[in-house]
Amino acid sequence: MTMDVTIYHNPDCGTSRNALAMIRNAGIEPTVVEYLKAPPSRAQLAKMIADAGLTVRQAMREKGTPYAELGLDNPALSDDQLLDAMLKEPILINRPFVITPLGTRLARPSELVLDILPATHKGPFAKEDGEQVLGAEGKRLV
Repeated sequence: MTMDVTIYHNPDCGTSRNALAMIRNAGIEPTVVEYLKAPPSRAQLAKMIADAGLTVRQAMREKGTPYAELGLDNPALSDDQLLDAMLKEPILINRPFVITPLGTRLARPSELVLDILPATHKGPFAKEDGEQVLGAEGKRLV
């Protein structure tokens, strides 16, 4: 199937790998952007966050990042300050963001990507941990 899909991906992240695998299971080969190597522009990042219906703070990753040491938990920080931090340290951008013509999602958990993909899945799908997400007919179980 031809569909313009972009995933902001971290290959070291299981959630990101699962989302990518679900996209491919739908018969779509997405544009894969390894955002730690090629971060989005400020405008792209702000648009992704807004299109996903999130606040800038909700789009930040805390675990395994310099979030706490940079004092980013300070509620007085503005969205602009948080975006600046995310652009300076891309590891602070939560992942994976997926953009399709059907919408934009922060695919956490990874099966949220199914909300913005066509129902063209090829059979069953289980995440890396064994959790079954799609049944034998490619229908969503969770």
